[in-house]
Amino acid sequence: MIFKVGALVLTLGYPFIVYWGLQSFNAALLLPLLAIVLVLRWVAGEQNTDRKVILASAVGVVLIVIIWGIQQGLKFYPVLVNFSMLVVFGSSLYARQTVIEKLARLKEPDLPPRAIAYTRNVTRVWCAFFILNGTVSAMTAIWGSEQIWVLYNGFIAYLLIGLLMMTEWIVRQRLKRN
Repeated sequence: MIFKVGALVLTLGYPFIVYWGLQSFNAALLLPLLAIVLVLRWVAGEQNTDRKVILASAVGVVLIVIIWGIQQGLKFYPVLVNFSMLVVFGSSLYARQTVIEKLARLKEPDLPPRAIAYTRNVTRVWCAFFILNGTVSAMTAIWGSEQIWVLYNGFIAYLLIGLLMMTEWIVRQRLKRN
């Protein structure tokens, strides 16, 4: 439980910590923080899917650091998380069960065919979200100021995730009533 809380706090605070760190000292000193975030997320990850996302993100950061430097590697972490999530969710569209269906079956093991079709569509919506969110995140990392980067990746992106989750919940409740 403590690993989950630590991973959540560091993940949510990551953009702010990176922003502060880039303003205050050498960016190389932040790499251990990113390593800690990834290790905590790995330990807290309960599913193989979680660990695939973390591993893909870590490999991506290392490649970006090698190619473009430490500062871009740190700023591209949210982009890589979106890309990794897109790969996990998108590849599940070709599997017997999508990621969303697996999550839905945790609460309701016997899903009717209509609900299974709905979970497949929700998976597609999340894939579109990861493409859009990752693209905007990349744009802020490449062309935006550090203030724009932290505003989007530390605030707006989380608002959009919450809005999508809330919208999906409302749609699901309406569909259940009908």
